[in-house]
Amino acid sequence: MQQRTTRTTPSRTAVLIVLGALALSACGDDAEGETAATTATTESSETTEPPAPTTAAEAEPSVLTVEMADFRYDGLPDEVPAGTRIEVTNASDAEIHEFVAMRLADDDDRLMSEIVGDLEALLTSGPPAAVLLAPPGGDQIAAVGDGTLAEPGRYVIVCVIPTGADPAEYLAAAAENDGPPQVDGGPPHVMNGMYAELTVTG
Repeated sequence: MQQRTTRTTPSRTAVLIVLGALALSACGDDAEGETAATTATTESSETTEPPAPTTAAEAEPSVLTVEMADFRYDGLPDEVPAGTRIEVTNASDAEIHEFVAMRLADDDDRLMSEIVGDLEALLTSGPPAAVLLAPPGGDQIAAVGDGTLAEPGRYVIVCVIPTGADPAEYLAAAAENDGPPQVDGGPPHVMNGMYAELTVTG
């Protein structure tokens, strides 16, 4: 009697089920990978912020040019923001001029004419915030500070150089002495009306 060998062949349905399961598994892996990548990108964009751009105003302070003449300050507004740096030029043909900025006390509400009328008291009330000089046709000389007015408040601007003083003699005397130069000349320029009021805002 001859024996038959029976081979079991998987049904077509079973094969399709297995292939379908493998395909779903592969899709699941892809979906998880995409989700992870998306999450990482979102977290990266949320935690990494670009640096804020630097504006021109932040990069350097505002500069205001004031022209000094006989006997006035031209181009000087009533107010400037704190941090403004003053630069001066001299339009005079003969006189050396200066820009002396003195900050007044917060409770000082006197008129400017009254303040400059007591010049000695003004000049001995404290150190100036800035002192800039310029001879006729010459470059600016920063004697005190660089012209930056940093502290908000009310300021008086004066020129106390004697009228008719020789510019070269005055500058030589200023280089030798710590105090006001002692040179020949008439009344200080402030007495000729060379003064101004300036408010530095916060």
